[in-house]
Order: sequence, then C-alpha cells, then structure tokens
Amino acid sequence: MAWIILFLAGLFEIGWAIGLKYTHGFSRLWPSMFTAASMLASVVLLGVALKQLPLGTAYAVWTGIGTVGTVIFGVLVLGEPATAARLGCIVLIVAGIAGLKILSAH
Repeated sequence: MAWIILFLAGLFEIGWAIGLKYTHGFSRLWPSMFTAASMLASVVLLGVALKQLPLGTAYAVWTGIGTVGTVIFGVLVLGEPATAARLGCIVLIVAGIAGLKILSAH
C-alpha cells in the first residue's frame, strides 16, 4: 500500500510542477490554488508513505516520478524537444526508480 501512496504522491508532484508553469509567479489565482493544493497533497502522501518505506528510496522515487512525468508533459503538451539524449536520460531515471523498487525490502 505504501508504494501506491508514494505513486499518488508522485502524480501530485507532477501536478504542482506543471502548475508552476501556469501560475505566472503565483499571480493567477486558480492555477496558484491548484498548484498549492497539489504541493500539499504530494508532501502529505509522501509523509504517509515514509511510515513504511526507507527515506532515501521513497524520496528518490517521488522526485523521479515527478521528473519523468513533467518531462513527458513538456514534450507532449509544451512542445519541448524530445531528443535521443533527453529520452535516454529519462530511461535512466525510470531504470533507477525500478531498481530502487526492486531492491527495496518493502
């Protein structure tokens, strides 16, 4: 269950990272409220997952999910470049996340 909670925390991590793009420096109300709510949900869920998961593993997976999801959004929605080097780096992050999950005792 802790891994599912951590995954949800990572999804909220993606949400607030994307939301930052649309807040215009927190000058727009609704994007700012969405971003703040996503930040809170992400950190609270991470905290819950940490009751059962090792800190280093959980934090690395949480930030990895946020990083990969944000890059994918950037490529698919914002037209950011999808070069072979960028995609290769994302594959390495995903491999690291998978490795940490596989090697985790929980």
